[in-house]
Amino acid sequence: MTVSVFVDTYVLVYARDASEGRKQPRARAWLDHLWRTGRGRCSMQVLHEYYVTVTRKLTPGLDPDEAKDDVRDFMTWRPLALDAALQEAAWRIEQRYEISFWDALIVAAAQSMGCEQLLTEDLQHGMAFGETRVVSPFAIEPGA
Repeated sequence: MTVSVFVDTYVLVYARDASEGRKQPRARAWLDHLWRTGRGRCSMQVLHEYYVTVTRKLTPGLDPDEAKDDVRDFMTWRPLALDAALQEAAWRIEQRYEISFWDALIVAAAQSMGCEQLLTEDLQHGMAFGETRVVSPFAIEPGA
């Protein structure tokens, strides 16, 4: 059985952030694994956040053309676009689980895409949102 893995923004960012000596190799290992297995998924929200973060918040920042190439590569993961149904789902998740709206939007996108795993450091490792379970990229090895 192939399990789809929804990847949150900062996993993508850490793979590019040389200042994250401990996190960068783990983020890269996860992304390498997801590319090899074809299991990676994300949303347009994640790609927008990634682009802004790596070009404007990292020091040194990534060249915008290189960041655009990254985003284009991640488009092969068929990122989910925000629509009214996803917005409503995020509000329900935000209220039910008492998490931030932005985290709820990520959870809603992962659920909408049928992802059984949500790769993020922003939520508690092992936490379940229905059929979607949080996996910290820094708690377990890729593919475990």
